[in-house]
Amino acid sequence: MSSIVSALRFFFTETLDCPDLARRLVRLAHPRNLPVVLSRDEVARLLNATTCLKHQAALSVAYGAGFRVAEVSMLKVADVDCERMLLRVERDEGGRFRNAILSEDLLTLLRSEVGRQQGEMHRDGWVFQSLLWKGGHVRVAVQKLHFN
Repeated sequence: MSSIVSALRFFFTETLDCPDLARRLVRLAHPRNLPVVLSRDEVARLLNATTCLKHQAALSVAYGAGFRVAEVSMLKVADVDCERMLLRVERDEGGRFRNAILSEDLLTLLRSEVGRQQGEMHRDGWVFQSLLWKGGHVRVAVQKLHFN
């Protein structure tokens, strides 16, 4: 809506040379809606609805740390800071770096998920490895199937 008002303001002042009409245009403030917060029972039902440890860990990271779907799928073992209890997001949606708080329960779940994976787990490896692509991370399209 703001871009429409700006375009009309430019049209009236520059093209039509009527700045008095441009002054009558007012930007409307849109009320912000609060996000829906799940109750403890709803979160427990959501996490217990999955039987796969990988899916439960991915859902726990997404809800508990506030990660987006792409951030969950791109999580590396090096991004889990056990000493400071933080999860690091390399490049979020805006291209910035940020940290999320890591709880004890989530750390235990992530350790069991990393320990469950076959083969040697090196520091630069993915937390949620793909079964289809050896050594690759879970693709966003596959993750969206589980989150939507």
